[in-house]
Amino acid sequence: MNSLSPAIHIEQIAGTRATSFAPWRSGLIAALAWLASATVTAFWPDLQPLAHTILLAQLLSAIAVVIGGAALLFGEANCPPRLRNLGRWLIAIPVALAAWEVFTAKTALLPLPFFPAPQAILEVYLDDTARLAESAARSLILLLPGYLIGGVTGFIIGVSIGWSRAISYWAHPILRFVGPLPATAWLPIAFFAFPGSMSAVTFLIALSTGFPVAVLTSSGIGSVNSHYYDIARTLGASRLFLITRVAIPAALPHVFVGLFMGLGASFAVLIVAEMMGVKAGLGWYLQWAQGWAAYANFYAALIVMSLLFSSAIRILFAVRDHVLAWQKGIVRW
Repeated sequence: MNSLSPAIHIEQIAGTRATSFAPWRSGLIAALAWLASATVTAFWPDLQPLAHTILLAQLLSAIAVVIGGAALLFGEANCPPRLRNLGRWLIAIPVALAAWEVFTAKTALLPLPFFPAPQAILEVYLDDTARLAESAARSLILLLPGYLIGGVTGFIIGVSIGWSRAISYWAHPILRFVGPLPATAWLPIAFFAFPGSMSAVTFLIALSTGFPVAVLTSSGIGSVNSHYYDIARTLGASRLFLITRVAIPAALPHVFVGLFMGLGASFAVLIVAEMMGVKAGLGWYLQWAQGWAAYANFYAALIVMSLLFSSAIRILFAVRDHVLAWQKGIVRW
């Protein structure tokens, strides 16, 4: 009897754990929401024939299966924190998609063609993938060189202004006079002065990036605690050491704020320049779609643009977190 008691005890514990398992509740609700959205899409007739309605319903059903499987696999207790944090969004998105479907394809309360149905945008991604991908690649080719040149140039100018009073005397008034002007205001001059549209757009993006980086870098250099310099000089630090090992590291949070602001400004300049003078890129695609009243293509490009630019910001945040790991928990923006 005593020899069997440990096995019986283990079975009781296992039975208790099995009965106490509970699925991830928000995940199950989200799966039902995605399934309901798929049902509305598939079984509510469209007012006008639309391609890929069944395909859209199948995609929504597949997402419902994946989320429901995750809810049953992880359970309420073991669900990863990041996935748990997305629970309400996973419920809100299918509800919004169902409302979009009802107001466009099913009832036409939102007038066509200005408000295309979700399956119309899906059709754009299936049929016009090559042109959208090429436009996104062209935008990146235009954005990256200008942003890098502007960031590096603005950083050098900002360090120089923040450290040297002589340079600040001459450069700071020019920066205050030229910097606030929108970079798009220089479009006519840039397209006239540079030999090609690529170089003109690169200059404009560099200009829109360099100004906030320079201003915030100089502000960061100027706000460094003077006691840091005194301690470093006491230990025999050279002028170069003070700049590279004291001033710049202390000003890096300001630098990354400038890079973030410059990235947002460069997006606007890029799209305007592509609409006005460059026959490629997402801005050109938007202009082309608007000219042909292809609003499904227009919204599809906006979604691609949003994903592309938000990914760029996410990469910048990741670089900031890596570079400023020593200030984790202190700097938040």
